[in-house]
Amino acid sequence: MTFHLGYGTNGFANHRLDDALAVIADLGYTGVALTLDHDHLDPFADDLAQRVDHVAARLSALGLNRVVIETGARYLLDPWHKHSPTLLSHAPEPRIDFLARALRIAADLGADCVSFWSGVSTVDVDVAWVRLRAGLAAVLEHAERLNVRLAMEPEPGHLVQHLSQVLDLRAELGEPELFGVTLDVGHCVAVEPADAADCIRLAGPLLWNVQLDDMVPDVHEHLEFGDGQLDLPATLAALDEIGYTGLAAVELPRHSHAAPDVARRSIEALRAARPVETPPDTWLGQAELQIQERPSVIGSLFPAVGREVGRAPLHPETDPQGLVDGTVDDRARSRLITVLARQVSADELAAELGELYRYGDDAERRGVLRGLNQLVEDGVIEGKLSAAGQRIVEEALRANDTRLVAAAMGAFAARHLEPHAWRHGVLKCVFVGVPLAAVASLETRADEELRRMLADFADERRAAGRDVPTDALKLLEEGR
Repeated sequence: MTFHLGYGTNGFANHRLDDALAVIADLGYTGVALTLDHDHLDPFADDLAQRVDHVAARLSALGLNRVVIETGARYLLDPWHKHSPTLLSHAPEPRIDFLARALRIAADLGADCVSFWSGVSTVDVDVAWVRLRAGLAAVLEHAERLNVRLAMEPEPGHLVQHLSQVLDLRAELGEPELFGVTLDVGHCVAVEPADAADCIRLAGPLLWNVQLDDMVPDVHEHLEFGDGQLDLPATLAALDEIGYTGLAAVELPRHSHAAPDVARRSIEALRAARPVETPPDTWLGQAELQIQERPSVIGSLFPAVGREVGRAPLHPETDPQGLVDGTVDDRARSRLITVLARQVSADELAAELGELYRYGDDAERRGVLRGLNQLVEDGVIEGKLSAAGQRIVEEALRANDTRLVAAAMGAFAARHLEPHAWRHGVLKCVFVGVPLAAVASLETRADEELRRMLADFADERRAAGRDVPTDALKLLEEGR
């Protein structure tokens, strides 16, 4: 899958936030949809800055690499009325202020976006639309100042309940760069004229946040996967099809009474439904079948990958060297490792990866590193495999091959390298010319010590009359 699987904290309402995040990470999710609420990061707390810093450190330590900010808490703004006021209210200022606070928190956490909805209309529809446009314009001013994206969710029963309305509203507002879409795939079953897969295709590059749950037609009730009529495999395949790389988080806000069990069942269902990536009649498909039958054969298959599938970058227009997204053979080798991981124990996998890296050429070593990153995404890194992976990544970071260094700073490093080694990995990227876009979780793991190290590096470059990479300068500016 090209995207991150996460879980919404509103489905852990009876847990302390630290505990909820730990359970979510332990189950193998790599992101979180964080609902700002009384007990889960109260945006009105006197010590909010310290709480945000704590959450940022917690997310980084747990390897929850992607986060979105959700704003659907009940009774947060008015103890008498569940979601009041909204942007449609006659006095929407508390809602605008709340969304502005959410945007600031998102900026501090390096979140993908802030998700929000219109609200239920209790006035004439024309008046409601005027109020929505005015309120949204005010919130967009805050978003633009902070350079944080806003993703509007069409919500059943609200003024804006269909995806087409979000897209039309964006067009009316002049297509603001920071205004996109949150899509709850269950809502597609409940109220949309098209299925979830088609809605995903319609949203396309404007899809910045995905909520995952099941529903039945005409009923707005969040259900576990399999209890409704969502075609989960087709939905996940559509996300891959459009190249979605953000967070897709389980949205089950009424299941907190059994949160760990529900979260476990959910990720099992998601893993079972993920797209079949390789047709069986291709060389790669046949290689996967061979590994399933006899895992040790991977040693002879690994060197042949480039010759059989090609070595081109996956996205030559934007990533001509394959530093950020990798190459065709990187992806194929990663796939073989994923298949191997399902056939052998963690100890056996650790030993095999060590051998593949030790005796492989640079392309094969990149494949091992990309495979480690994929295993993190799949939630199967533990014990000896974690220790073996750290040794492999640390050895790769001593090399000067830019594609090797770039692959080493992916999801595995973000989750398993201790801070000192990870910071030096980032500095190595800057030094050898690897774009920082290749560094997974840079927004959440970057700290003041890293910025100090980058500032010293920048000073040395300037003293030598050399340019400082633009992305390094941007990271320094973000810390000021």
